[in-house]
Amino acid sequence: MPSSVSAVFDTVQARSPHEPEFQQAVHEVLHSIAPVINRHPEFVASGVVERLVEPERQIMFRVPWVDDSGTVQVNRGYRIQFSSVLGPYKGGLRFHPSVNLSIIKFLGFEQIFKNALTGQGIGGAKGGSDFDPHGRSDAEIMRFCQSFMNELYRHLGEHTDVPAGDIGVGAREIGYLFGQYRKVTNRHESGMFTGKGVQWGGAEVRTEATGYGAVFFAEEMLAVRGESLEGKRVGVSGSGNVAIYAIAKAHQLGALPVTASDSSGYVVDDAGIDVDLLRQLKEVERVRIAEYAARRPSARFVEGARPWEVAVDIAIPSATQNELDEDDARALIAGGVRAVSEGANMPSTPGAVAAFQQAGVLFGPGKAANAGGVATSALEMSQNASRQRWSFDDSEQKLRDIIADIHHAAFEAAERYGHGGDYVVGANIAGFERVAHAMLAQGVI
Repeated sequence: MPSSVSAVFDTVQARSPHEPEFQQAVHEVLHSIAPVINRHPEFVASGVVERLVEPERQIMFRVPWVDDSGTVQVNRGYRIQFSSVLGPYKGGLRFHPSVNLSIIKFLGFEQIFKNALTGQGIGGAKGGSDFDPHGRSDAEIMRFCQSFMNELYRHLGEHTDVPAGDIGVGAREIGYLFGQYRKVTNRHESGMFTGKGVQWGGAEVRTEATGYGAVFFAEEMLAVRGESLEGKRVGVSGSGNVAIYAIAKAHQLGALPVTASDSSGYVVDDAGIDVDLLRQLKEVERVRIAEYAARRPSARFVEGARPWEVAVDIAIPSATQNELDEDDARALIAGGVRAVSEGANMPSTPGAVAAFQQAGVLFGPGKAANAGGVATSALEMSQNASRQRWSFDDSEQKLRDIIADIHHAAFEAAERYGHGGDYVVGANIAGFERVAHAMLAQGVI
C-alpha cells in the first residue's frame, strides 16, 4: 500500500476488522488513487479520502414478517448511504442469505465511483437483507417486502435516496416495495425507485442494461486493439438478469455465448446458449440450470463447478463477488481468453485480476463494465422527473453512448497517470477525481 494512503487503510482495518469484502474494495481503490493524492495536496488537507471511506450514514434494522405457515420470521435489513456529494444516493437492494454488513459496504463503496463514472449526478449507496426469496411464495415475498419498506421508507425519496434492484430483487420485489412506499407516504413519487415496470413508470432497456453494458464495454476494449466481438466465443457465469441479457446482446453482436451457470454448476452449449430457453427456465419456471441441458441436446451440465474451465475468447463473470479466483483466471488464460468484462460487482479476486493483467488480457472492472444498470436507472429518473417516455432504441443508444464515455474516461485517466491500458486504475482515478473535486468544493461535511 503506498505510504500516501496507508494510514487511511489502517484506519479502515481497525474500524471494520471483520469486513473482508469492504477492506478488499477499499484497498483496490486506495492503491489506484495514490498517484492522484500525490499530485493534489489539497485533497490531503481537506481529508477527502478519510471522509470518503466512511459512509455518511449506516442504517440497520429488524424485518419481522409471517410466513405461509403462520410462523414469525425475522431478517436483518441494511441501507448504507455512502456519498451524496454528486447527487441523491443511488444503488440497488440485494436479497440473499449471504448479505451482511461487509458485503453491503463494499457494494456501496464501489457504487460511489461507478455512479460518478456515468456523469449523471448520482451518489453512491447500497442496501438489502439476508432474506432468501428462493422457494418463497409470492405472498411471503410481498409480506417481507412490505415489512422491509415499513422501516426503510423514512430514509428514501427522489431527492434523497433512490434504490433499485440487485440479486434477489427483480420486477416482482420492486413492485411490492414501491407499492408499500406509496401507501405509507401517501405519495406517488415515481422517481424514488428505479427498475419499475414499463407500464408504471419504468424505462425501456433498464432490465437489459447491466448485461448489455458489460458487452458494450468488452466491445470498446476490443476496438482499441482493432478487434470486434464477431465470431468470438463468450463465457458467461450466472443465469439471472445480468447474465441473460449479456448472452442476448453477445448473440446480437455476432459472438457465440456458450456458458451459463447457477450455484449448482454450469452448462456449456457449443451451439450457443438458447436465450429463450434460459429465460423460460430462470424467469418463469425458476428451476436449476441442469434443466437447460435436459432440454437442449447440444448442451451438457457440469455439476458443482464454475464455467471458467471452458475455453473462450471473452469472459463475462455475472454472478457474484469473488466468484473467479486466480486458478480460474489461469485456466481462462490457458484457454486463450482475450478480454474480461465484469458483469457482477467485484467478481474477480485480486489474484485473478493480477493474473489477467500480467498476461496482457484486457480487463474491465465492474465499476466501469457493469455501470450500464445504474446509468439506465438515472435515465429512468430523468424520464420520471419530466413525465416522458423514450423508445427502446433511443434508450439503448443513450446506454451505448454512456458506456463509450465511461471507457474513454477510464482509458484516458490510466494514460494520464502512466498506467496505459489498466482499466482498474483508470476507472478508480476517473471516478475518484469527480467525487474529490465536488467534496473539496462543498466543504468539510
